[in-house]
Amino acid sequence: MKKLINKLFNRETITYIIFGVLTTAVNYIAYYLLYKFTTLDPIIYNTIAWAVSVIFAFFTNKIFVFESKSFKPVTLIREFIPFIGARILSLLLEEAFLALTVKVMNMHELIAKIIISVVVVLVNYFASKFFIFRNKEEHNNG
Repeated sequence: MKKLINKLFNRETITYIIFGVLTTAVNYIAYYLLYKFTTLDPIIYNTIAWAVSVIFAFFTNKIFVFESKSFKPVTLIREFIPFIGARILSLLLEEAFLALTVKVMNMHELIAKIIISVVVVLVNYFASKFFIFRNKEEHNNG
């Protein structure tokens, strides 16, 4: 049991959670500022807030969570494009799940949102760990 706890709660997972909370804060702050100080449509400022938070998440995940230190353009592109792609896919997954559970199955909206949020966090973590930032050694040596 102790081995499992150590595997689940290590530096990487704890920093992922911390920066996930901060990413959510960035999203809500950007959303609020755009809401308060612009006349944009809510869909537009929600999309802008999402984009700002995803960029924040990319750099914090790259540097602090997965410790990929290279900022060579080729490395940035090799990491950034799949990171954005994974986030777009998880956004689509979230939207589809909410549409299915809330609109079709009449599940309570907040319960559905909590369930899919957990799934999205896990999908994003594993996508980042095993596909996006997997070559730490290669990225840190250049």
